[in-house]
Amino acid sequence: MLAPGSTAPDFSLPDQDGNTVSLGALLEDGPLILYFYPADFTPGCTKEACSLRDMQDDLLASGLRVVGVSPQDSASHQRFADKHKLGFTLLADTGKNAIKAYDVDGPLGFGVRRGSFLIGKDSRIIDAVLADFRIDRHDEFFRRAAQRAADG
Repeated sequence: MLAPGSTAPDFSLPDQDGNTVSLGALLEDGPLILYFYPADFTPGCTKEACSLRDMQDDLLASGLRVVGVSPQDSASHQRFADKHKLGFTLLADTGKNAIKAYDVDGPLGFGVRRGSFLIGKDSRIIDAVLADFRIDRHDEFFRRAAQRAADG
């Protein structure tokens, strides 16, 4: 997993609507939380996405956007976002290029580790957490990121 202080690798991936999105373009609007998750519709990933959905107003008020990345395709992401009323971008990394660049690929290349990054507008990783099965650690990370952004 990439450490705080490192430069976040740029990428270009399709979102749930099929539009190509790059990290550089996302950061034009300010810092963001980039979170990697194993799969749409799994219990843990659904819990995490809904938690982010429920924190969305606080995150936006602090100046943070949320972007999720997993290896499912755009159509799966669209169904997942629609079903759970997710108001943030989901990116399809079917080739696992960003997943590998952020060093959250699963053991022996199987799956994806649950990792989250707070990335500053300058593309520097400010904070990061890796907590594969401890979703509560991600909730704490998201709240801490919102507080840190609000405090400036």
